[in-house]
Amino acid sequence: MSDQRANLEWRDGAIPVSTRFDDPYFSLDNGLEETRHVFLQGNDLPARFVPGFHIAELGFGTGLNFLTVWAAWEVAGVEGPLRFTSFEGFPMSAEEMARALAAFPEVAPYAERLVAAWGEDPTLATLEGVEARVVIGDARETLAKQDFSADAWFLDGFSPAKNPELWDADLMAEVGRHMKPGGSAATYTAAGFVRRGLDAAGFDVERVPGFGRKRHMTVARKRT
Repeated sequence: MSDQRANLEWRDGAIPVSTRFDDPYFSLDNGLEETRHVFLQGNDLPARFVPGFHIAELGFGTGLNFLTVWAAWEVAGVEGPLRFTSFEGFPMSAEEMARALAAFPEVAPYAERLVAAWGEDPTLATLEGVEARVVIGDARETLAKQDFSADAWFLDGFSPAKNPELWDADLMAEVGRHMKPGGSAATYTAAGFVRRGLDAAGFDVERVPGFGRKRHMTVARKRT
């Protein structure tokens, strides 16, 4: 199993960096604000929240995106639990997750619940208060086997230059197939081949201002 686990080093003692992909798990500036800018604002959330809203994600990582949207969901007071399905190829341990999320005290109450459930079962089968599921394995194989249509996608794999497998056209086509008409997707990257893959998958694609030092990011809307 060792080759299927996250291989980490720690920058400044707090920021996990994947040695497999030579890329940090979250922004060196402010990971929480980056998540809000890219994935919440990029998908026009929480304004679009409705009962039964379903978010899907490529790259669960530390769980920071999940915690951020879970907290926003509860603040919004939407009836019923949030639905969240994520795909992760190289899961970190519960201890590593706890160490990474300690950098974000604002979501600490949610992080404690996530880490406890993750330690029991990384598919999050035991997590209460939200309909969350993490599918462990290569998303190029696992996504096609799933039966859901998401309202929004968080595309958060490692850098396309270092982890192109999680951004290829075939996988973007599967993202499109697992998306409701009019649904949205957002990602921190503005790489041309990613935008072209989303366009081919049936999305109207737009490049918009990114977070911090990143000049641009990508938002997309599934054509109806």
